[in-house]
Amino acid sequence: MSALSNLKILDFSTLLPGPFGTLVLADLGAQVLRVEAPNRLDLTRELGEKDGDASYIHRYLNRSKKSIALDLKNSESIAVVKKLIAEYDVVVEQFRPGVMAKLGLSYDVLKEINPKLIYCSLTGYGQTGVYKDRAGHDNNYLALSGIQDYSRRKNQSPVPAGIQIADVAGGSMHLVAGLLAAVIQRLETGVGQYIDISITDAAFTLNAMSAASYLGSNKETGAEEELLNGQQFYDYYETLDERYFSIGGLEPKFRLGLCEALGIPHLIDIAMSPDIVNQQAFKQELNNIIKTKTFDDWQVFFRDLDLCVEPVLTLAEACSHQQIQDRNMIVKVDGIPQVASAINMSESKANYLFKGGDIGANNNILIEEFSFSEEEFNQLNVKGVFGTPK
Repeated sequence: MSALSNLKILDFSTLLPGPFGTLVLADLGAQVLRVEAPNRLDLTRELGEKDGDASYIHRYLNRSKKSIALDLKNSESIAVVKKLIAEYDVVVEQFRPGVMAKLGLSYDVLKEINPKLIYCSLTGYGQTGVYKDRAGHDNNYLALSGIQDYSRRKNQSPVPAGIQIADVAGGSMHLVAGLLAAVIQRLETGVGQYIDISITDAAFTLNAMSAASYLGSNKETGAEEELLNGQQFYDYYETLDERYFSIGGLEPKFRLGLCEALGIPHLIDIAMSPDIVNQQAFKQELNNIIKTKTFDDWQVFFRDLDLCVEPVLTLAEACSHQQIQDRNMIVKVDGIPQVASAINMSESKANYLFKGGDIGANNNILIEEFSFSEEEFNQLNVKGVFGTPK
């Protein structure tokens, strides 16, 4: 039995943060039904290479989730949602503040139908504050949270991250944590609740060390002014053939081992020194040394050394890396290789039921699981509820 097999989620979210969060839950067995607008395409269906009518990105993000197409501007669709809500534990929505209320689907309305309902709103800036109605994307949230300013080289501009840090590490994961906490509390009290997740708030908490230091000392940090952001030898080093290696051995035993392995015992004193000048000198020596050999040469050199030194792999290399393979981090779903769940439980294995489907692929769920008659279903279709009026 899957860990969350009895949890039913009605998911109104689109794009990345909400769908990634509900993907984590679906992999753990939650029954997720996506409510999709029939006449408004989810951008993730179009991003990147395609598998038929949808991208591989969409097929992954919506793995194991069913889809029903509902035109929420149609009052008949709202009636359908209200009928479904009695059977669902959780609502996840990602509209701007006030949109669900205008549709007649606010938490206050739906909790009257189902007092046990857990209702999660995930937005860029939250339900309150001067920015609550403002548009935003991942780089905006990272910029406002203070992360990007000190996550760069001195006298250089911030660099766009290859992944959506605020959206996923911030928004998606806080959504999952908050939702599951509410589920646990409901088991004890029998009462649901409303959850307001701001992606910017969540990104701000990722300043775990820097913000704690600043708030305690009132001493602000900047680019390459911290142990972990390039001030010292914890960094990336270019090889002879313009690839890179990461060196992160902060503990004394790793620094000692690195000096011995590289044949530079005369640098042990400055490697161990907390003095910034010495650390910069040690870093420059490492730069010079790593530049003398190729990427492949260094891979061979460090392969059997436990010194917190690893190659910067391409995505293709990462996918085929032995560690990723050993952890079964790539699975096939309907013949498509996809990233697996990173949560490994001894008694509750992850579920990979099917790839993300087409809009409205499971409209018949109304008949199969919610006691709508075929006549009622056909009438809804005629009225344009599914976006395809006859």
